[in-house]
Amino acid sequence: MQFLLDIVVTLVSLFVIGQFVWAMRFHFVTDRMPIGAKVISAVGIITIALFIYLQFTRVQPLGAQLAGLAIEIVASLLFVAAIRASREAQLYYVFEGQKPRSILKSGPYGYIRHPFYTSYLLQWAGWAIATWAPVAIVPVAILVFIYAKAAIGEERNIADSSLAGDYADYRRRAGFFWPRLPI
Repeated sequence: MQFLLDIVVTLVSLFVIGQFVWAMRFHFVTDRMPIGAKVISAVGIITIALFIYLQFTRVQPLGAQLAGLAIEIVASLLFVAAIRASREAQLYYVFEGQKPRSILKSGPYGYIRHPFYTSYLLQWAGWAIATWAPVAIVPVAILVFIYAKAAIGEERNIADSSLAGDYADYRRRAGFFWPRLPI
């Protein structure tokens, strides 16, 4: 049972990461791959190798694998919803540094300002939980830092654009990586 679940977790993880790679190629707009995107790709490849190693060389609790798998499925669903909501927006590549053309507010963007980054973080965190290895926290923390840096940079670009006022209102309603809690 353990080996079968290791295979399922790994295949689901690679499928979700495959969705992300597809988006880099066919959904986001870029003329070149920015250095920050190259860093994310390198960290991602190293993390994939580490997580596969951990998945198959350690015994994980059933609950950890099932919880990690569930989180990865949520990540995939959020990613697909973000793709649908941004299909016509021609979003720029991560770390592209371009001023946005519009502010997305539908679909997951109604609750989260950066649903793509949230889906990426959920996927990596889900797989880390499924490996049930303390060392898995390290690459996830690195990726949190990188995605936060990217999102903050994008928000600075919006603040320096003609969309600044509308975006300030939007920021009050939608959370950064997680939905705002009603207070």
